[in-house]
Amino acid sequence: MASIHKDIPIDAPAAIAWDAVRDFAAVHTRLAPGFVLDAKLDGDVRILTFANGSVARERLVDCDETRRRLVYSVGHERIAQHSASVQIFPDGETRCRMVWITDVLPHEIAPYIDGQMELGAAAMQKALGGRRS
Repeated sequence: MASIHKDIPIDAPAAIAWDAVRDFAAVHTRLAPGFVLDAKLDGDVRILTFANGSVARERLVDCDETRRRLVYSVGHERIAQHSASVQIFPDGETRCRMVWITDVLPHEIAPYIDGQMELGAAAMQKALGGRRS
């Protein structure tokens, strides 16, 4: 299984970033606008439309308020396994780090997922604050 890790510096307090991450239905307006164009909630599943035209069904697995960690999985006919977590870590009073980890099969899809995560990370930094390092 391919495991893709992104460590994203955010120039915003951890509480602000976490509030956007945990708002599962508003990823298109609060967390990654421009990268995600639309989100519709269907129970514990959000149906996302991305800027590249793809559509994904992401199921909420866990939202841990104490650890500031959100876990979701993706169901898709081309992907045998996809699970991801986003966790927020304080970095002083006014900054934080977002650690985004995705585990995916088949291995051949990992470069595409990695590229999408790079675009998503840039959109999240733009929405929340920060520079890529």
